Amino acid sequence: MKKIVLTGGGTAGHVTPNIALVPRLRELEYDIYYIGSYDGIEKKLIEQQGIPYTGISSGKLRRYFDLKNFSDPFRVAKGYFEAKKALKNLRPDIIFSKGGFVAVPVVQAAKSLHIPVIIHESDMTPGLANRLSLPAATKVCCNFPETLKNLPEGKAIVTGSPIRQELHNGNRLAGMKFCGFTAKKPVLLVIGGSLGSVAVNQAIRGILPELLKNFQVVHLCGKGNLDESLRHTTGYIQFEYIQEELPDLFALADVVVSRAGANAICELLDLRKPNLLIPLPAASSRGDQILNARSFEKQGFSEVLMEDTITPELLLSRINQLYQNRQNYITAMEQSEASDAVAKITSLIEDAVHAAT
Repeated sequence: MKKIVLTGGGTAGHVTPNIALVPRLRELEYDIYYIGSYDGIEKKLIEQQGIPYTGISSGKLRRYFDLKNFSDPFRVAKGYFEAKKALKNLRPDIIFSKGGFVAVPVVQAAKSLHIPVIIHESDMTPGLANRLSLPAATKVCCNFPETLKNLPEGKAIVTGSPIRQELHNGNRLAGMKFCGFTAKKPVLLVIGGSLGSVAVNQAIRGILPELLKNFQVVHLCGKGNLDESLRHTTGYIQFEYIQEELPDLFALADVVVSRAGANAICELLDLRKPNLLIPLPAASSRGDQILNARSFEKQGFSEVLMEDTITPELLLSRINQLYQNRQNYITAMEQSEASDAVAKITSLIEDAVHAAT
């Protein structure tokens, strides 16, 4: 059996693309292992998949002053030696890294042991962890054509981000039944991100009476963000979080309003869902969602509306416009290079393993 070690952690976005690769890797007869932090979010998510998990020490490499800057380099060094020991025991054929600071010692340990490494960068510009890992990479996968200029020439390839196969298996009728909707009006799906977005939630609810004249609305509003006063509103249903029924809700949706996190928009691209992106403002992030959204807008996949420009009239107009022109967005997405990422990435993994044997 071929062996692969997956790594990445710190946020769910550094883990779920790895999980999306698992069914295909198992079909290709890989023994799969995971190296992550001792108790990060990745540990629970990976153990749920029945994948053997090894925890290592992890520290964050900050570009600002923090007292932990004095201790974290020692944690990273410890993580390197722990990762090297684990890799010597496992003897994998290849490493696939989704990034995050826990991946840095794993990638460096793999380099010292001459194990091929494939890295995936989700955002338009590589984060610090991936920039530190680039010299060790055999190939670097990315989501955006614009990212190629920031990556080593000859190593980089646009693959898109792997998404879970089950998202393709949704049933529109099951989604309609679950929501109590009818077939008489199109469906708008609103996704505020895993923690919800106060700004997006308020904006949608502010135009709800007008929206419901033309749409039925499924609103994923985030933990603690339900509005009890809207519980019995016909044509509107809200959830803090959805897991099992999410494929059915995607199948049900005609158009989507969403934040512009890299994994979220890659799911919309792969599922060919016309979308209006409202990126997280630069003041609340490193600006990556704005860059992500502008790239999708340029490629014809998305409409973009900046949070600080939202008015009720403008938001309603842009949603109606999105629905009217939905086929244009679907056609553009069908022509994208950044789709079927699971097939592309597993092919790169196979090529690297065969080249190393």
